[in-house]
Amino acid sequence: MKKSLNYALAYAILGMCSGVFYREFTKLNNFTGVTALGKAHTHFFMLGMFMYLIIALFARHYDLYSMKTFKAFRGIYNTGVPMTGIMLIIRGVFDVLPEKLSEGSDKAISGIAGIGHILIGVGVVFLIVTLKKCAVSSSEITTK
Repeated sequence: MKKSLNYALAYAILGMCSGVFYREFTKLNNFTGVTALGKAHTHFFMLGMFMYLIIALFARHYDLYSMKTFKAFRGIYNTGVPMTGIMLIIRGVFDVLPEKLSEGSDKAISGIAGIGHILIGVGVVFLIVTLKKCAVSSSEITTK
């Protein structure tokens, strides 16, 4: 449970830092339009902090951290969320700045962010498999 809360805290800090960066960077550049910077803030909070707060509730009752599928979830998911967040920040910076991205750079950023989203999705599947294993093992205990 403590590890999950540490992850939640780390993602909360990332979310707050990206939110402050979004606010200050757009203000500094007199930008009033829509930018991807605001989405990085919410990605870190929702996909990072809230996900690990929910996991902490499960970790209180189950030994998630010893399960192979949960280890796979952690590795994959904790690669995908920061990758996606960083790409949103990079995209947002170029939304705000007057310089435009080349077509290749634009596609590379989109591609890397897409890979990050795929990793998040694969990680969620591993988490659901882990929780299903916990549900099966706990129902076996209660039926005996």
